[in-house]
Amino acid sequence: MTSYGVSIIGMGYVGLCTAVGFASKACKVAAYDIDHEKLALINRGIAPFYEPGLEKMLKKTVDEHYLICLLELEDAILKTDITFIAVGTPSKPDGSIDLSQVEEAVVRIGDTLRKKNKHHLIVVKSTVIPGTTENMVKPLLEKYSGKNCGKDFGLCMNPEFLREGSAIYDTLHPDRIVIGEHDKKSGDALELFYRSFYGEEAPPIIRTNLSTAELIKYANNTFLATKISFINTVANICEKIPGADVKTVAGAIGLDKRIGPLFLNAGLGYGGYCLPKDLKALIAFSKRLGYDPVLLKAVEDVNEAQPNKVVEIARVLLGGLKDKKVAILGLAFKPNTDDIRGAVSVKIIKRLLEEKAKVVAYDPSATDNARKIFRGEIDFAASVADCLKDTDCCIIVTEWEEFKNLQPEDFIERMRNPLVIDGRRIFKPELFEDRLKFAAIGLGQPRKTDL
Repeated sequence: MTSYGVSIIGMGYVGLCTAVGFASKACKVAAYDIDHEKLALINRGIAPFYEPGLEKMLKKTVDEHYLICLLELEDAILKTDITFIAVGTPSKPDGSIDLSQVEEAVVRIGDTLRKKNKHHLIVVKSTVIPGTTENMVKPLLEKYSGKNCGKDFGLCMNPEFLREGSAIYDTLHPDRIVIGEHDKKSGDALELFYRSFYGEEAPPIIRTNLSTAELIKYANNTFLATKISFINTVANICEKIPGADVKTVAGAIGLDKRIGPLFLNAGLGYGGYCLPKDLKALIAFSKRLGYDPVLLKAVEDVNEAQPNKVVEIARVLLGGLKDKKVAILGLAFKPNTDDIRGAVSVKIIKRLLEEKAKVVAYDPSATDNARKIFRGEIDFAASVADCLKDTDCCIIVTEWEEFKNLQPEDFIERMRNPLVIDGRRIFKPELFEDRLKFAAIGLGQPRKTDL
């Protein structure tokens, strides 16, 4: 190795969490991003976004000089032997993938490789459609470096499977590592790095070709999305059946080893950055290949409609939403993050505003990000108690732990009209149905309370 172990290009969610994870185990990391303000924050040990455990570990790795952000990409490449590309791949308006950030990074890496005499391994960690590494990354690297892939530099595709809210743990304890290799020498080099990094705790390592590795990431995320849309479809059926409860259904089928319990939590649908983006990209990619992915489109359709369920429930139970004050508990797309990209809370609030409702919202971490979207359109509360005060309805949107501890009295004492709609199934219906008006996703007509 040279001065640092690895360089990572792109200090977004994946890049920074990966960098901190590597650095936490004494791997020296040189990081780069085009956003120099973000680099300055990181170099001071300040995380630019919320992720449990990230900032503490970031400060430690920066203070111990295992992680440093460099202002020039060239310096990061020249001081390392392995470079991970972790830049964003957002969606275009038609749902297809935008590879412009990957292209820009690859061109600049190629320019720098021209100045380097030693063998260098390039690893694509960004999520890209099958064929990208072989048909775009490789030719650009060869063109701008003047060198030959496999001989003068190595190339791998190494998809990430980080979960927001658990990203540091996932970096240090992955279920598996997928290595898509251009050639055996490249694959050997990346496997050696990971086996050295994880030691005896190394997870299963799957080696394959570049396109298969790229597809594995999309197959992984679209399967999870499919599982969520499936159980939400069952939940919608349950609501038509008196006494039926999707939680009991999900618990029972989850015991089947062929199915498993994970991602069978009925609710308001999946959100976030990755699942919606990756599903859209795979649909668009499939259509380009001449295949109509009917199942994947149905998964997307179910998910698009699901957030509207709680708005319709509220409208019916309140006899209309105009001038009704609605409390929204939870803004982040999932607990333990401040990320509201693709969050169902945004869709729900926009629908409520269209219905002329008055909205007040609370989230432990995501309020600042939500303010940037709803500039003066809604009110934000500093606590659950403030959010519930004098409201006509409360909708549970994100399953934060502090919300799970709420009791019927918390709503009865503070709300003008105690109506709770559990969009994430965090409450036991039998504890709420006798005390106040209560409805939940996937719950058939309550046994005792006439809503």
